Amino acid sequence: MNTSTTRRLFIKLSAAAGTALSVGPLFAEKSAKSLRILILGGTGFTGPFQIQYALKRGHKITTFNRGKTHPGETPEGVEQLIGDRNGQLDALKNRQWDVVIDNPTSAPVWVRDAAQILKGNVDRYVFISTISVYSDTSKPGTDESAPLAKYTGPDAMKESRETIIASKYALYGPLKALSEQEAEKWFPKKTLIIRPGLIVGPRDETDRFSYWPMRVDRGGEVLAPGAPSDPVQFIDGRDLAEWTIRMVENGETGIYNATGPAQQLGIGNMLETMKSALSSKAKFTWVNADFLAAQKVEPWSDMPVWIPPRGEEAGGNQISNKRAIGKGMTFRALADTTRDTVAWFKSQPQDRQSKLKAGLTPEREAEVLAAWHKKI
Repeated sequence: MNTSTTRRLFIKLSAAAGTALSVGPLFAEKSAKSLRILILGGTGFTGPFQIQYALKRGHKITTFNRGKTHPGETPEGVEQLIGDRNGQLDALKNRQWDVVIDNPTSAPVWVRDAAQILKGNVDRYVFISTISVYSDTSKPGTDESAPLAKYTGPDAMKESRETIIASKYALYGPLKALSEQEAEKWFPKKTLIIRPGLIVGPRDETDRFSYWPMRVDRGGEVLAPGAPSDPVQFIDGRDLAEWTIRMVENGETGIYNATGPAQQLGIGNMLETMKSALSSKAKFTWVNADFLAAQKVEPWSDMPVWIPPRGEEAGGNQISNKRAIGKGMTFRALADTTRDTVAWFKSQPQDRQSKLKAGLTPEREAEVLAAWHKKI
């Protein structure tokens, strides 16, 4: 599997280690105006953080989902509507909200079907997209004006989550791009499109980032990929959720890349920050990209977060976030995200902790390290 496909399969600081990411200013506890917010989804990764923050800010929240993911977690005071984006949308009819936040959509038919019901009953549509919509990330600095991936299939409206998975996520970016267009079609000049990069922190069930703090916490010799200066990008799910709510409060529309940190971060600084935050005795052994490729160790999946800065994905971890930062996007300290991720992961059932969903197994890591030491 090539680097691009692997990356999309899963989505797709210098000075003191503890302050490697810029920390945003304090925000008022309450919004100036209470909004009626409909959250499509709301039970997965970032949805619960959106709900917590919005309630804290004084908003009225309604969720719409199947009621199957994390049942019983819906906070008191939140109205939960039960339905399914696959044709069971009656609960949304004849209702009015100020804004809808669409979290889970990956196929444009979901946007179309919901919009046909919500148009005229919702003032603004917030679509959570992805940086995987870009057709070319071979150069650093991709911004919101960059060309998007093109769908070449027979009928985009017949694509589903199942067909995306069957395509090994090759359809993910193109269909997200079409979903954006569908949102703008139904809510012209009333659409806010947010394109996150890798979302990390507590509640991340993919382990795309969690592998690293958990591995550093375990200590010992750690296989570190590429060079310490290789850039990495990600955003804590809580920072993404809270900024989204503030953007809603400010009535913002338009398109924004949502990834961090504020300044370029190398993977070496990332790992050293984690080591310091966890008081770990880990020792990093840096193994170059060519050797890893020869060992069939894949970027992004076997070595999460990391993409070697060369080839067709050379700029994949150097997406421009200037526009979002200009609108108040902020980032908590990497040390905090690290400690919170480890605490959350260790609170999970033992069978969940026993096998990370991304990264190398201890056995495979030891095997690659042994081969590296033999080579050098």
